[in-house]
Amino acid sequence: MEINNLEYNTEREKLIIPEYGRHLQKMINHTVAIEDREERNKVAKSIIAVMGNLQPHLRDVPEFQHKLWDQLFIMSDFKLDVDTPFPVLTKEKLQERPEPLDYPQNFPKYRFYGNNIKRMIDVANSWEDGELKSALTLTIANHMKKCYLNWNKDTVEDSVIFNHLFELSDGRINMKGSNEDLTDSTNLMRGKKKKHNNNNNNNSGKKNYRNNRGKKRY
Repeated sequence: MEINNLEYNTEREKLIIPEYGRHLQKMINHTVAIEDREERNKVAKSIIAVMGNLQPHLRDVPEFQHKLWDQLFIMSDFKLDVDTPFPVLTKEKLQERPEPLDYPQNFPKYRFYGNNIKRMIDVANSWEDGELKSALTLTIANHMKKCYLNWNKDTVEDSVIFNHLFELSDGRINMKGSNEDLTDSTNLMRGKKKKHNNNNNNNSGKKNYRNNRGKKRY
């Protein structure tokens, strides 16, 4: 074999999707050059099958099949003219910029509660008065207290939570004169401290293991 006949990657054409390899790219280039449309369709389907074999757990998923056909057109530089079960991907469609998304503009007064608390309060406002609404309201108040303590590590009076709940509900949920007591601040923070201590113990155990690993035992 003459050394002059060797091919180097630096001299070859650049692969459009390198993950599929150069042999598959050559197969696609050959398919584009086939003049008979029926034969071209047959070869294109065979190439799709080869591409699907690279990820067999996804090859029968309809959405994944659509992706394979799109990649086939991309690797053919959009020159392949075949019948496809999906809309033909064009270069203009690929380069088309997506429409901007409308992000919700929420500017809550008490950001440490989060938007989910406001959504829960809105749901509670839509319910009729009864035991279920009272239970949901109490759950919301306890969660608000936990969020408050995550933001401010000091204790917080239940009256503060009730005032915030009254304000965020537009005055429709009033627990100011309620005899209900929220969960104690110590109990709300206990789970977090316990988790923190467990992480410290696990880290110290790993350190001891590393320190003792190199010691000789007699």
